Amino acid sequence: MKELITKEMIMNQVEEENVKYIRLCFTDIHGVIKNVEIPSRLLEDALDNQVMFDGSSIDGFVRIQEADMYLYPDLNTWMISSWEHTTYGKVAILICDVYLPNGEPFIGDPRYVLRRNMEHMEEMGFKHFHIGLEPEFFLFKLDDRGEPTMEYNDNGGYFDLAPVDGAEDCRRDIVLELEKIGFNMEASHHEVAPGQHEINFEFHNALEASDKLQIFKLVVRNIAKRHGLHATFMPKPISNINGSGMHTNCSLTDKDGRNAFHDPDGEIGLSDIAKYWIAGILKNARSFTAITNPTVNSYKRLIPGYEAPCYVSWSDANRSAMIRIPAKKGKATRTEIRSVDPSTNPYLAMAAILASGLEGIEKKLECPERVYINLYELTREEREAMGIQNLPENLKDAVKELKKSDVIKDAIGPHVFERFVSAKQREWDEFRTSVTEWELNKYLKLM
Repeated sequence: MKELITKEMIMNQVEEENVKYIRLCFTDIHGVIKNVEIPSRLLEDALDNQVMFDGSSIDGFVRIQEADMYLYPDLNTWMISSWEHTTYGKVAILICDVYLPNGEPFIGDPRYVLRRNMEHMEEMGFKHFHIGLEPEFFLFKLDDRGEPTMEYNDNGGYFDLAPVDGAEDCRRDIVLELEKIGFNMEASHHEVAPGQHEINFEFHNALEASDKLQIFKLVVRNIAKRHGLHATFMPKPISNINGSGMHTNCSLTDKDGRNAFHDPDGEIGLSDIAKYWIAGILKNARSFTAITNPTVNSYKRLIPGYEAPCYVSWSDANRSAMIRIPAKKGKATRTEIRSVDPSTNPYLAMAAILASGLEGIEKKLECPERVYINLYELTREEREAMGIQNLPENLKDAVKELKKSDVIKDAIGPHVFERFVSAKQREWDEFRTSVTEWELNKYLKLM
């Protein structure tokens, strides 16, 4: 079991390691990590939950007359940044929960949203919601001004090596930096598209996995910049090649810590609980897609032909399905949700997925049949005749589905729901009223 970090341990390490600067980090509703920066002399105040910030300045938080908020550091997230080099001393990070002046947790804090759903899970008799994330990203060259270009630094493909994989050194440095701050790395490799990469780290409970994803993105971007590259987790930066996903491997454990999805006597080794879980995920998939795929650009990835799932289905041997059951069973039995992309807010995404699966378990929803045929080769009519729906095809449709769902609204809470929907409707309006380069190339000279 991981040793719990105490206030005294942190204060001692600050002295021993010459830590001079602390970043108190939290996440807004869009998944963007924010921070309040303090000198180490104010660390004790921070550890006593006395650091305040202006919540009205954060999109989706509160109105100006409700601005005062406090940061409550989670001591177990303490880490000393290995990638920030300063002349005066080291920099450390603490991930925080957001609280109101009256001492109550702020209901709009995405970390609190996930905590609340995990409490419901525990009330249902489960101990852990384990998550293994597989984030993908692109690396592009920087220009002379340090601005990102759309030029790859390699022409590699799936699992290629140098010299074809020109980013091998950058990727290795990312892994080494992550290990310095306590990540247990599992695999890293070049992905299918030129300039595309994947780095995987060990599974954790959902809260810790979400925290680690936020830090992972910081490390990837900083180390890439050190190599003269720009790292982006944008789902589809380039047309006509594969986009970046974030396959999300999920499992529940019972109160004794045993994998609740595994049954050696069950069909393909799955328990009834696993099948109820799958049924709940499939039932709510169209509703939570706005959360797990939250940008206009997300839907440029969810199209046939580029390995991203477009259809609400499951299988143990079909990568066109939205949910895949990996071959490894026993403690490793899990559901791999393949539709999620790395632009998502991980706390909200895990909350929505958990609530969906738990609904299936609570109501003992019937699990549809597995799908083995290539769904990309069927017409919409043929798929619908099989009872297989499409995922939403754009952000506007995804938000419409989200607004219909009491399950997802309850999962993220009315505060986040209202502000998230409002923000995404604004985003869609900005997109639909803008004139794109494609339109100019298509019509300007023709008409």
